[in-house]
Amino acid sequence: MTETVISSASKEIIIGFDRPFTIIGERINPSGRKLLADEMKTGDYSRVAADALAQVAAGAHMLDVNAGIPLADEPRILAEVIELVQGLTDVPLAIDSSIVAALESGLAVYQGKALVNSVTGEEERLESVLPLVKKYGAAVVAISNDETGISEDPDVRFAIAKKIVERAEDHGIPRQDVVVDPLVMPVGAIGQAGRQAMAILRRLREELHVNTTCGASNFSFGLPNRHSLNWSFLAMAIGAGLTSAITNPLHSEEMSAVMGANVVMGHDPHCADWIAKFREATGDGTGGARATSGRRGGRRGRRG
Repeated sequence: MTETVISSASKEIIIGFDRPFTIIGERINPSGRKLLADEMKTGDYSRVAADALAQVAAGAHMLDVNAGIPLADEPRILAEVIELVQGLTDVPLAIDSSIVAALESGLAVYQGKALVNSVTGEEERLESVLPLVKKYGAAVVAISNDETGISEDPDVRFAIAKKIVERAEDHGIPRQDVVVDPLVMPVGAIGQAGRQAMAILRRLREELHVNTTCGASNFSFGLPNRHSLNWSFLAMAIGAGLTSAITNPLHSEEMSAVMGANVVMGHDPHCADWIAKFREATGDGTGGARATSGRRGGRRGRRG
């Protein structure tokens, strides 16, 4: 099956259908975070450092790094932040920008094989980003929209994804290095958004054989109790073929859903990660899972 290898200088992450789900931490992003944006603009990266360490401690396998601040020197800031984060943690990074010069600035200082976030189906974007991805030996996120915008028709979004994968191959980028974002729509606005997402994820897995990602919180946008919706979406999407997501690892509900999905999909051998996370310690030092098994046995015995 398709495997996408992303690495830092010392650590490798593999995104794949037969692998545990990959969490890409989203918090190093000044969009909607005025204080963070103001700090980054002035060269104060203390909050960036704290966010990086907190996300890794919470279980993020990779970190998305974005420096999109209006009227700021994004290429410089992005490069500085990447060097800072790589000095603090060994997890691989996704270099996130809509500005090609910023992507190249980040790739130039990155140590390892980065994930470029992102390229769309627009001709100008394809011809500016794909050569850069090839030059630096990176992988790339393919966003399923083009000059016509974001279609509500999942067949159109699939066709755009197919076009980007094929164009990447024309540039010498193998399809295992293309991770497709099919664009999850907000279910509060589009009632069939969940069904559409599951359908396109299955097609991307079964027809294009590519790995996938998404901004998981998009699904619940504008609705109450968003975390419950997000974990429901994530669990079902993983079953449909989603192999990674850009999300907030500090939200325990979503992280538990991912861990549970790994168990269901057979990607947590012997449920080891689940047990290590949730087993309750007992007075004699044995785990709660073992004690529970004994209690069940006792109840069965009494019924007999």
